[in-house]
Amino acid sequence: MSEPGGAAVPLLEKLGTAKASGRLLPDPEPREVRYTVISVDDHLVEPPHLFEGRLPARLQDRAPRIVEDADGRQQWVYEDAVHAQIGLNAVSGRPFDEWITEAIRFDQMRRGCWDVHARIRDMDLDGVWASLAFPSSLPGFCGRVFCASKDQELGLATLRAWNDWMAEEWHGSYPDRLIPIQIPWMPDPEIGAAEIRRNAERGFHAVSMPELPHNLGYPSLHSGYWDPIIVACAETETVICLHVGSTGLTPVPPGAPMIEELAINFLANAFSTCVDWLWSGLPVRYPDLKIAHSEAGLGWVPMLLDRLDSIYERSGYGKPNWMSKDLSPSDVLRRNFWFCTIEDPSTIALRDRIGIDHIMVESDYPHGDSTWPDTQPLLAKWIDHLPVEDIRKITHQNAATLFHTPLPQVCLP
Repeated sequence: MSEPGGAAVPLLEKLGTAKASGRLLPDPEPREVRYTVISVDDHLVEPPHLFEGRLPARLQDRAPRIVEDADGRQQWVYEDAVHAQIGLNAVSGRPFDEWITEAIRFDQMRRGCWDVHARIRDMDLDGVWASLAFPSSLPGFCGRVFCASKDQELGLATLRAWNDWMAEEWHGSYPDRLIPIQIPWMPDPEIGAAEIRRNAERGFHAVSMPELPHNLGYPSLHSGYWDPIIVACAETETVICLHVGSTGLTPVPPGAPMIEELAINFLANAFSTCVDWLWSGLPVRYPDLKIAHSEAGLGWVPMLLDRLDSIYERSGYGKPNWMSKDLSPSDVLRRNFWFCTIEDPSTIALRDRIGIDHIMVESDYPHGDSTWPDTQPLLAKWIDHLPVEDIRKITHQNAATLFHTPLPQVCLP
């Protein structure tokens, strides 16, 4: 971002001076629906009532709660920590001059950020049939806040309450339109596996796992620690969703434009995460395991496939520690991993190299990268020239198959 006639201005610096007035833009006109779209990466803001009545009675008064500070900001309090509602997590429908980083109020967001019924209305405006929404800053993308609770009994009860709310209110209100995703219990993998199975019995086929768990202080993927959870996911057809930033982002040097570099380096995060999950051997040992990269784009995938083939077939680096005698690393990548895109016009020509059955789309509502309310016309710009069979797979068929999501009676195109 640059000012007219001036030098580049870091986005964080520019927006950090803004103050939210609560001004929201008028509702947009509904967009023409050309495709049946399943967005596999959206986000929600936890509503203030989420934990009410959902914890055991002896713990209920210690559940996360919304408090209002002296400046009128509404923030979550859990144990002895304050978890701000960051403005950039909920910018859809707000004027650009109010895309701020400071904590904001619920009445300064579109209601679709946190209200399930308003979310469906916003999906309809955008032409999105179904959506998978990740948690927000209170639990963290993978539930890391609850898992790090000082009182582990409270943490587990709070995490289960979040999953119960997801099942009963969010997904339960619109089971054909909202894909349920759970957050995992990480301090004890046996308990974590039981939670996976509990949720699978009520229709969950997705879990938001940490990208690189050792970054959160847990054992690495190579340790065997995670095996109970991995087995539970493979056996219940629960997709492991790896959201960019769930265990931190690529470091930014002092003085650098932080928001810009972090957002661009999402691709670098996804690349290194995918390499670690692949070389952990987990998708070799558990061939039914399904792993989906969220908000990660496609551009890095062909490059990774080329590099994998190079080190496996020619270089001396690739074979000594590879676990499969029958499948190459790129074979396993194309079998066990799925990818999603907001906008990758240069890469879509390589869709067959990536695997046309493993590409999905996202709208990222209500974050700053979101295509809402123009997901339909933006998709048309970069996929409308594709064969209709490929369009169907990318926009809805792959996601419906992966997440066991029902489709409408009539699908477009």
